[in-house]
Amino acid sequence: MARIVVSEADFDVGAEIAALTAGRTDIGGIGCFIGTVRDNAPGTPDVTALTLEHYPAMTERALASIVALAENRWPLLGCTVIHRVGRMLPGENIVLVIAASAHRQAALDATAFLIDWLKTKAPFWKREDLASGEQVWVEARETDDAAAERWQER
Repeated sequence: MARIVVSEADFDVGAEIAALTAGRTDIGGIGCFIGTVRDNAPGTPDVTALTLEHYPAMTERALASIVALAENRWPLLGCTVIHRVGRMLPGENIVLVIAASAHRQAALDATAFLIDWLKTKAPFWKREDLASGEQVWVEARETDDAAAERWQER
């Protein structure tokens, strides 16, 4: 059973892993990715804040679809995806992806897939606030598209 959350609230990584694994003895591997706000994103030094905007129903449907793809590709025993929205400061958490499976490789591959596809296919709009007072919308990056491309089924 997947847990998908889109929220302005921060998350506790340890608590989320504990909730996913509570009472489970069939889990042999857990993959985890935590994304945080940088103060020096490529091309935009001195980031003072990051704001993520979204359309709630659209975003939640997209995340559920991405998680369903992962669940169909790998034998997952549990999955958690938490994505924050709103204004965040450098060092704060943005996203958490946890995938659990009987074996490590499935958990690690599913985690990598989930974050690559969240980065490229989930409908979030990012704006960086710079120390100069300028606000810059973040464009899609070719490196993110290339990372997601490796998961395309041939």
